Amino acid sequence: VQLQASGGGLVQAGGSLRLSCAASGRTFSSYAMGWFRQAPGKEREFVAAISWSGSSTYYADSVKGRFTISRDNAKNTVYLQMNSLKPEDTAVYYCAADPHYPAPAYDYWGQGTQVTVSS
Repeated sequence: VQLQASGGGLVQAGGSLRLSCAASGRTFSSYAMGWFRQAPGKEREFVAAISWSGSSTYYADSVKGRFTISRDNAKNTVYLQMNSLKPEDTAVYYCAADPHYPAPAYDYWGQGTQVTVSS
């Protein structure tokens, strides 16, 4: 599966952004999806994940209550709605796919989209 993330940009603290990740192929619903991020000088970290049907989700503590992951299997797309953004949310955000949920590791990765939150 090939993944294309989009929707990043520059936003003020307290603002919102919605990231999208479009997947190619006819088996999108067979993959659990995740979002990760990597800030400058830091390791990549997990943000959120969603099961194949979307019935189950889980989040990193740092974004719980502010971010929402969702998916539309008819559109082969997973979303990350980010509200109440903070400067520490600034990072390159990546989407990932894996047949397993929860996934111990993700097999497929998108190219990343930059999110910058100004204070």
